[in-house]
Amino acid sequence: MKKLFVCSISVLILNSCMPTYSSYPVTNSTANTEREYQEVLKNYKSETAEVLTYLLNGESPEEPKTALTVENTSRCNMVLTVSGSKYYKRIPIGAGKIGSVMIPKNQTYKLSGMVCKSSYQTTKFISTSYSVKLSN
Repeated sequence: MKKLFVCSISVLILNSCMPTYSSYPVTNSTANTEREYQEVLKNYKSETAEVLTYLLNGESPEEPKTALTVENTSRCNMVLTVSGSKYYKRIPIGAGKIGSVMIPKNQTYKLSGMVCKSSYQTTKFISTSYSVKLSN
């Protein structure tokens, strides 16, 4: 009986020292997204003038590129990742702002990002100017 009691206590002590793991990761995705936004913003070169010129002059079939615009109507800053064949760019888009970029035409692109705590992800074949409005 005494032996059983000692073993029970040692099991309790060992269990209390063991790390506990949740089945759900504990992350603050909003803080991570904001950190990523600030980091990308430091080196980002805006293409707004080129996009506006393209849109105001009208689309031409001879143009090798087209405009991609994303309106972020949420209350959170975000980073949109645009990836395609031989193309990759991360675009910082502030809360309530519009981000834009010129991309090669006639390609399939994967667009992804975090809008507040929601994930946005889509795959689109883009052959003409394309616009997306994201909100939370």
